[in-house]
Amino acid sequence: QVQLMESGGGSVQAGGSLRLSCTASGYTNSTDCMAWLRQAPGKEREVVAVIDRGGSKSYAPSLKGRFIISQDNAEKMLYLQMTSLESEDTAMYYCAARAGRCAGSLYLRLLVDQYNNWGQGTQVTVSS
Repeated sequence: QVQLMESGGGSVQAGGSLRLSCTASGYTNSTDCMAWLRQAPGKEREVVAVIDRGGSKSYAPSLKGRFIISQDNAEKMLYLQMTSLESEDTAMYYCAARAGRCAGSLYLRLLVDQYNNWGQGTQVTVSS
């Protein structure tokens, strides 16, 4: 089982930027597919961005290119660079892993139940 721990959340003004980090430890050979998800108050959890071991990336279309997911396989780190933050981005952000390769289609990659291993989350609050 992989242990995931997020960091980097905080409070920021609208239009600002944040970089989230996730440390993976334990049996990291099972981290072929990693993702960032978020859950805003009163809303369902949603997938924000996905990256596979080869570096192929997928994003929720609603982000309009404002977020970038990246990873450092050697350091077992996952990142989410967030720019032009909006109040609607306020949420708890989770690092997650899928047991196995990423799904082949964008539709499937963006399904929450594709990811079965979660961190504790880091809070992002954007004020307008």
